[in-house]
Amino acid sequence: MSDSKSYDYIIVGAGSAGCVLAGRLSEDPSVNVLILEAGGSDKDPLIQIPLGMGKMHQHRMHDWGFDAEAEESVNGRKIEAMRGKVLGGSSSINVMAYVRGHRGDYDRWAQKGATGWSYEEILPYMRRCEDWEGEENKYRGKGGPIRTQWAKNDDPLLEDWKQACVDAGYKLTEDYNGGDTEGVGVSQSTQRGGERCSAAVAYLHPAKSRHNLKIEKNAYATKILMNGNKAIGIEYSKNGKLIKANADREVLISGGVFGSPQLLMLSGIGPADHLNDVGIEPVVDLKGVGKNLQDHMACLVHYTRPNAGKFRDLMRFDRMAIAMLRAYFFKNGPATVLPGGLHGFIKTRSELAVPNMQLMFRGAAPHAHLWFPGIKKAYTDGFGMRPVLLHPESRGEVLLRSSNAKDKPRIIQNFFSSPNDIAVLREGVRRIRDIISQPALDHWRGVEVAPGQDIQTDEQIDNWIRQTTVTAHHPSCTCQMGTNEDAVLDPELKVRGVEGLRVVDAAAMPDLVSGNINAAVLMIAEKASDMIKGVDPLPAAEGA
Repeated sequence: MSDSKSYDYIIVGAGSAGCVLAGRLSEDPSVNVLILEAGGSDKDPLIQIPLGMGKMHQHRMHDWGFDAEAEESVNGRKIEAMRGKVLGGSSSINVMAYVRGHRGDYDRWAQKGATGWSYEEILPYMRRCEDWEGEENKYRGKGGPIRTQWAKNDDPLLEDWKQACVDAGYKLTEDYNGGDTEGVGVSQSTQRGGERCSAAVAYLHPAKSRHNLKIEKNAYATKILMNGNKAIGIEYSKNGKLIKANADREVLISGGVFGSPQLLMLSGIGPADHLNDVGIEPVVDLKGVGKNLQDHMACLVHYTRPNAGKFRDLMRFDRMAIAMLRAYFFKNGPATVLPGGLHGFIKTRSELAVPNMQLMFRGAAPHAHLWFPGIKKAYTDGFGMRPVLLHPESRGEVLLRSSNAKDKPRIIQNFFSSPNDIAVLREGVRRIRDIISQPALDHWRGVEVAPGQDIQTDEQIDNWIRQTTVTAHHPSCTCQMGTNEDAVLDPELKVRGVEGLRVVDAAAMPDLVSGNINAAVLMIAEKASDMIKGVDPLPAAEGA
């Protein structure tokens, strides 16, 4: 079956990047755009209410259901690899953290061959993305689609936590997305008016009434249609039927770090040996497709909290029910506030060019649950910190399980294949213990639950890390841009050796940024939209 209409652009994936592309490209009324999303609507109240995130994660709602392959390096575990399958993609299910990374990340990209992607060149697109609640300056933008704001958590623990960080030798930063990206500072998030501000909310919904934009939900892309080495359209499945849609200008793949390389390989674009192994005839032998997988690994050092916080009180069933209703109908109240509030970005060695460790602060117990007197006992309150390995040396890959488009890809993370990675995380555990042992937290600190006081030697800590570490859900780099032989994309995000085809999402990153990745993905798509339109890039922010 064929779609009777041809489009100028077909976008595969209405995630963070795809929503930006759809919104920006359809600004031109003479251009027709089709965007395909395998998931459904983002109208679930659990998406819109910030605190609904916990229930979505618990039940893996609006999620592709990916898990990494079992690996001995993490004691044979299959670590979940949650990715959003819904309008807005992972921006509809993530923790809403807004972290741009360090300027050195982008300068490193440019030095590696991603010309045009230095910090001064990408900063104008970061500013164009956002509508910052603070003062506009040379780093922060006003009036953009994505609302960014300070964390609203007023837990008194946070002020003492900051003091403990200072006492342990770490500096504070007023704005880690501004000029001083190293240190401990108040968290920032993508929220507007008490609700999640996803890429769908910011870019797609405002554009959905445009006559030149067609949004197809529950539409699963199965193959890129090729004419020789030119991409001419997409085959997708919807309601049990295969549909073919033609693209007169370009096909834009925004399927995410796992989905984008999977679709390329299903279409014959990838490592020829692997494609032959699964019965797919190679069209373009591109060895880097699916390679270079990187992700941030983290573990949780946590303690009991003898003086229970307000969040534990909120988790009483009747109070939470009222809070959720209040958040849904009136867009305010405690269910619009997340129990975090601080982020830290530090170097474990002074000679490093960028931070190699992120500290994620958690002001609640890791296994918080609803409770009610006489029915279910309240849990013991707690708090903790996650050390996050920002620049792993280990590299994984994404492979096809078969030639069937509906089979989930094989995700091989190769966690800790470089011994330096676990050593850095171990150092992070020790540093967090030092921070939490400071006198400023004496009033808050109870018993160390994890790793536990009996876990002290390097070997013991390493074993605990292997048993408990999880992904921070920042997978990237499986279709890296650059100019070296492993690059899948050129610096304009065009697939090498293929005409009319680009990949625009986290897969395009050459390597990981120093923090959560959603801000970088939004920026990549903003910059890509100008490249696709053929307009001059925004002037570089010289001297920033």
